Amino acid sequence: MQLASRAHLADEMPVALVFNGISHAVMMATPLNLEDFALGFALSEGLIDQASQLYGVEVIEQPLGVEVHLEVAAQCEARLKERKRSMAGRTGCGLCGTDSLAQVKLSLPQAPEVHVDVQAMQRAHAGLRALQPLKLQTGATHAAAWSDANGVIQIVREDVGRHNALDKLIGAMTKAPVDATQGFVCITSRASFEMVQKTIQSGAGALTAVSAPTRLAVDIAQSHNLLLAGQVRGDSFTAYTYPERFLNTISSVPMERQAHAYP
Repeated sequence: MQLASRAHLADEMPVALVFNGISHAVMMATPLNLEDFALGFALSEGLIDQASQLYGVEVIEQPLGVEVHLEVAAQCEARLKERKRSMAGRTGCGLCGTDSLAQVKLSLPQAPEVHVDVQAMQRAHAGLRALQPLKLQTGATHAAAWSDANGVIQIVREDVGRHNALDKLIGAMTKAPVDATQGFVCITSRASFEMVQKTIQSGAGALTAVSAPTRLAVDIAQSHNLLLAGQVRGDSFTAYTYPERFLNTISSVPMERQAHAYP
């Protein structure tokens, strides 16, 4: 038996996102990279269309948590009021407090068509753990990462919640900026439908996950042109959409022998 040290525990606290004075969501999150989180959340939830519509972000520590105040363009206020919700977002939950079933599925664009080299994808996932300092210290966080087409990870964000980690990544990618057609997103969790929706909203064309997706996630990815891989572990993975877009440029082993194709 080991005695746990508080120094090795991940931080988790309420983070309130306030848009133009309107409290929109309260998420349980790791209080790091909160400006990235704010921008990524606003984009992935469709509250703003582009980064230029976010004029400023102020992080204010409060006794019970953190408030992140976002100043957004006036034309975004109508949708903010329409979709206003008070979310007590449990870790790993992206729907708590949603007002109606109509808010579950977002109106999404078509993802760009991209091709992913299999060895590059496996290289990126193999190297991701070493780039997660919070995970290595606490064992309690998820990560979302952006890899270039060669499998070299360029950006990593961590959080106790998988949705939050991806929102932080989207914010960081937008600020960098990166060309979302020249690489792919890696996540250390399952590819739930919210993760698929957020990836599509980011402008990326490929999502690769350590675990499997849900049926709804596959359906949304397929209908919106998103390349989706799951169970990326070692030298195996499963292609859930568009298996012909996974390229095997190094090995002479046929593609179908390296990956299962989801029917």
